[in-house]
Amino acid sequence: MAVAIGPLEIFGIFLLLIIVFTILSRSIRIVREWERIVVLRLGKFVGIRGPGLILLVPFVDRGLIIDMRINTIDVPKQEVITRDNVTIRIDAAVYYRVIDPEKAVLRVRDYNYAIAMLAQTTMRDIIGQIELDDVLTKRDEINKRIQSIIDEVTEPWGIKVSMVTLKAVELPEGMIRAMAHQAEAERIRRARIIEAEAERTAAKILSEAALTYEAHPIALRLRELQTYVDIAKEKNVIVITESLGARTATEAIATAFAAQKASASVSQETAK
Repeated sequence: MAVAIGPLEIFGIFLLLIIVFTILSRSIRIVREWERIVVLRLGKFVGIRGPGLILLVPFVDRGLIIDMRINTIDVPKQEVITRDNVTIRIDAAVYYRVIDPEKAVLRVRDYNYAIAMLAQTTMRDIIGQIELDDVLTKRDEINKRIQSIIDEVTEPWGIKVSMVTLKAVELPEGMIRAMAHQAEAERIRRARIIEAEAERTAAKILSEAALTYEAHPIALRLRELQTYVDIAKEKNVIVITESLGARTATEAIATAFAAQKASASVSQETAK
């Protein structure tokens, strides 16, 4: 005997399915490998569960999912006055992860916002105690200093700050021009120092050569003749003045050509 199902029964079945589906959706949670769920029963902490399939008591338990992976906060640009009264704009990035979900839920309302605000204030405080030159040259030390301060504050929250990096430092236009002039002046100073060192070395060598020529006049004469030979190779006009050891210009020229021939003869013998 068939039982007739009226509209009221169909509505009741449909309502029952909705209730069952709602209960199951509130009682069954799937927690992924990098997540943990903090369970609150009637507002009281009862434990941390996951990963996997988690069953909650409907309308009694509340589950808060916490991501355990490293998270990144982009600290917006901040105007900071350095120790030497230079206004700069600087931004940073903070890398952190949750190591204790219980503390992250129970001890701070919104740890993402709290870390972002803490990073901004800490960055301004640290940069304000440092001169501009140190900000530009000692960024690794500044990063570690900011990271240690933020990590010390967030440790009771169950947060581990692994790294803080300063991304960009923007200087005023006037400061950029002044630094360019300073760098140019430094390069000129170094060039002049190098040139002066070269002049001093050359003068020292020439003074030693002068002492040698003074002690051995023949060596000076031989150097003079060698100079004539070098000039004659280029087919240039040779102007010879009277010097020590040469009675006349003719004798000097004859001596120069004799030295050239002797040099050529030695070269041919060496080649054979």
